[in-house]
Amino acid sequence: MLGTTVTLQEHIRKRAEQDLGIKLRFIVQDGGAVQRDGAMHPDRYELYDQWFHSLDCVWPTHALQPLELARIRRWNEVNALPRTGIIDPARQATNAGCTPADRLYVQPDGSLGREASGRISMLPLTHNADSFVYLEDAMPASLTGTEESWAWLLAPELSGRVALQADAAIGAIDAALAVQASGLMRFGDIGNLSIEEIDALIAILIDYKRRGHFAGFWSSFAEAAQLMIANKVAIQSIWSPATIELERAGLKFRLAKPREGYRAWFGGIGISRLAHGRVLDAAYDYLNWWHEGWAGATVARQGFYISNPERSRAHMDAAEWSYWYDGARASADLPGPTSKHLVPMGQMRDGGSYLARMSRIAVWDSVMDEHNYLVRRWTEFMRS
Repeated sequence: MLGTTVTLQEHIRKRAEQDLGIKLRFIVQDGGAVQRDGAMHPDRYELYDQWFHSLDCVWPTHALQPLELARIRRWNEVNALPRTGIIDPARQATNAGCTPADRLYVQPDGSLGREASGRISMLPLTHNADSFVYLEDAMPASLTGTEESWAWLLAPELSGRVALQADAAIGAIDAALAVQASGLMRFGDIGNLSIEEIDALIAILIDYKRRGHFAGFWSSFAEAAQLMIANKVAIQSIWSPATIELERAGLKFRLAKPREGYRAWFGGIGISRLAHGRVLDAAYDYLNWWHEGWAGATVARQGFYISNPERSRAHMDAAEWSYWYDGARASADLPGPTSKHLVPMGQMRDGGSYLARMSRIAVWDSVMDEHNYLVRRWTEFMRS
């Protein structure tokens, strides 16, 4: 199984093997490597666990086979967000970035779209609204009295203490959100930059980097957590599991609720086109296992959501559900995915409820039309 540290975790592997009676081998790589191997080497994996935006690179190579909805037992429980792009009908959905709904259903000509059919590209599962994290005690008074904004990542008061995600497809969007929020430039479509916009963005970032603004770049949530635990950075873009490590380290931090909205992502699992017979049956068993409740509950404890959340509710205490999904104050100490104590009693989840957080999406993670050019220029920036 090919994927990232987001969901390819040892306690998940062991529980799936126990429940299903199968053997799983996790091939854990960074997002870019997973995307490349997923597209070019379907012979190296049976299951592809990755983000929906990666389908823009992987699906055209025919590395994945369409999934038959007739074999997905809980499909009718999947909520509206991956199907329509909207979780709150009262709010307008963003079209910026790679909207999962536009990549969900396999169309008669083999392309992907949101017109419902009996086949899908990947099974939509984990998702979240990401932003940035900061150490409360490190924030200057000039920022603490203002509304949280992506512009804080470029605040001169924090120069030398800022980190970004290393993956161009994600880090560049965070950087673009920061540049736009700072008033340095405006983008026509922040989820699909033109060559001219990429050049202008990279020029700004290189200027900041040469002035020592960025302290580091990270490829995994463990790296992100370590940057902050080691006191190398005071503010950085973040993935939710990293905050678990920050909690364990006793850091006083906040996960921002940016006034501009979140950068969102949706993960799923696809099946290699070469999988067949008993291996294919086992692959579908694993997909269905994710919808049975336990997996959704364990990823909730690291801050992720699942596409059929009500099924996971039975595997969570009422206090856990209220905290992770309803945005309520923790009425007791809450466990983490592999620990007895993670969230202290009285704490509230930054950003509020599932509905509130996933209704404030500024942009979805994206593979842009000029993705290859972006990667080249982003690499130049990181090496500058």
